[in-house]
Amino acid sequence: MFRELVRKKKQITNEECIEILKNEKRGVLSVIGDEGYPYGMPMNHFYNEEDGCIYFHSGKQGHRCDALNNCDKVSFCVYDEGYKEEGKWALNIKSVIVFGKMEVISDIDEIARITYLLSRKFTEDDEYIKNEIKLYASKTLLLKLKVEHMCGKIVEES
Repeated sequence: MFRELVRKKKQITNEECIEILKNEKRGVLSVIGDEGYPYGMPMNHFYNEEDGCIYFHSGKQGHRCDALNNCDKVSFCVYDEGYKEEGKWALNIKSVIVFGKMEVISDIDEIARITYLLSRKFTEDDEYIKNEIKLYASKTLLLKLKVEHMCGKIVEES
């Protein structure tokens, strides 16, 4: 059902894909938007090793929510900061593209737990995180991307 990578020599392992998803803070989530146009938005995320799913938090209304109510199929793209080989100008970047279906998590305890783990990617200030969760967890929409296909590759800009 999902296409294979054309340039197989550039493919990275599933483990490398997971490391990128775990370590990078942001990616672009794409949904099927109004009139069938793709709608991509930068999002921070949390990759959960326990269930292999990717979690996002958002507000409870807007273009993204409307699109997801119409179609739960999404793609999510993440790439690392890259590196340069000595003496070369080109940047080598590893990227991951995930396809899957999104579901809404409504359990407030799960919202608080996942939001806490996501927030730890940005700050270690537990007091701040717990206060934000106390104030905003009930207003947060927690989205769970169930991964159906994942593929990654390394490319050299040239």
